[in-house]
Amino acid sequence: MKTDERHRLIGELLRERAEVSVEDLTAACDASGATIRRDLEVLAAHGVLRRIHGGARSLIVGGENPGYGQRELEDQDIKLRIAAGVAGLLRDQERVWLDSGTTATEIARTLRGRQLTLMPMSLRSLNAVTAEDRNAGQRPSLLLPGGSLVPGELCFRGPMAESNIRSLRFDSAVVTPCALNLKDGLLAHDLDDAAVKRAGLESSGRVIVACAGSKWNAKAMALVAELDLVDVIVTEKDLTVQELAQLNNLSVEVVNV
Repeated sequence: MKTDERHRLIGELLRERAEVSVEDLTAACDASGATIRRDLEVLAAHGVLRRIHGGARSLIVGGENPGYGQRELEDQDIKLRIAAGVAGLLRDQERVWLDSGTTATEIARTLRGRQLTLMPMSLRSLNAVTAEDRNAGQRPSLLLPGGSLVPGELCFRGPMAESNIRSLRFDSAVVTPCALNLKDGLLAHDLDDAAVKRAGLESSGRVIVACAGSKWNAKAMALVAELDLVDVIVTEKDLTVQELAQLNNLSVEVVNV
């Protein structure tokens, strides 16, 4: 089993259990104890788990929002497909506001060689779009929002970030909601995140929502915007005829990847 496959499996197990032992993981991953211990140290450094004697403890089994490191391990193929779908909707020379989160980081990675003006809302996306790549060609021009950085997430938040976003006008906003449902619209886990997302979409001529199927009908407490403010949703979810009809009535285009 490859390293990234072991890491994903360990993350999945710690979504279901409060603790796992090294012995359990050696059996599940068909790997040596030394390999598993190295994996646990790496995952602990990325905020996926807490290292304990003889194994690891889950950070999310109590029901709290998973950290960036945990989410980064999940739905990787889906995020790549969504990122490609979003990139295909953006035209060269566009001014683009890009939300934060693991899906946004993948989108940033696909935009490395594009002729765009981009405001990424996290240092992770900034690093992804500026990473060394001989084949990337021209880099996007970058705007940074300022504000405060959220530990772990490394995303920009606060009144300064919101004010700087609202002082500009973008051709497109790429929003990555924490949850989405047809009744309420786009949701975030906290008020600060919702405020930044709202500033981005309200400052843009077109709103593109990048949303994996796991986010549909998930739980989150803060309203970002209703769906009548959305132009396009990019998702891998197979929507029902009724869901498509509701979105069509709201003039929301669905790009299924």
